Amino acid sequence: MLELALKAIFIENMIFALFLGMCSYLAVSKKVDTSVGMGCAVWFVTTVTCPASWLVSNYFLKPGEQNLIGQLFNKPDLDLTFLTFVSYIALIAAMVQFLEMFIEKISAKLYGSLGVFLPLIAVNCAILGGSLMMNDKGFTFPEAAMFGFSGGFGWLMAIVVFAAIREKMQYSNVPKGMRGLGIAFLTCGLMAMAFMGFMGIKFPEKKAEESSSTEQAAIEQPAVIEEAPEVPAAKDVEAPVKGDK
Repeated sequence: MLELALKAIFIENMIFALFLGMCSYLAVSKKVDTSVGMGCAVWFVTTVTCPASWLVSNYFLKPGEQNLIGQLFNKPDLDLTFLTFVSYIALIAAMVQFLEMFIEKISAKLYGSLGVFLPLIAVNCAILGGSLMMNDKGFTFPEAAMFGFSGGFGWLMAIVVFAAIREKMQYSNVPKGMRGLGIAFLTCGLMAMAFMGFMGIKFPEKKAEESSSTEQAAIEQPAVIEEAPEVPAAKDVEAPVKGDK
């Protein structure tokens, strides 16, 4: 689980490695306060929707005995996976609507600063991409919950750090041709290159498993090769004995 969390936060970061959710990432990252609110909103939605999407996929869409709709209509082979995109988007939209009403009641200032980008979380490719990747990788329910939590936290960390850098750049002497989105794209690219350094992290558990599997393969291969020549050797010995008699 720790390995999965580190991969989702650093190695496979949704912003710097997969470039998901770049629209709201660039638009709302001008101030740290606003970016914290937006990052927490995406973090919350991702944390909830990933395990919820796992439940919807395994108990309502995929065929099998666990399919509740198939049990209701006595059709265990009922396959509803073609509704994956529709069900995931509907689930995300419901969570975003709940979050929008919550933020409006708690902090009207934050709700106004986020503006149109708060309801656009429903179509944020970072959240939908996280649910789809969770489904493709075949995670269990605890792994899906950890992946959603860690992936959302990685997105929050990326936007807060980027907003802090952009605030500092307001006092820098940036060339006129690079002001605005130009220097923002350049900074984002440099941060992505820096995060590529985390790809060199190696986890010892997988190394131990791979070494044990290679040792077993090396032990089993000679046994097969040595048994093959024994049969023709026995025939060569018996043939001259029969000829002499």
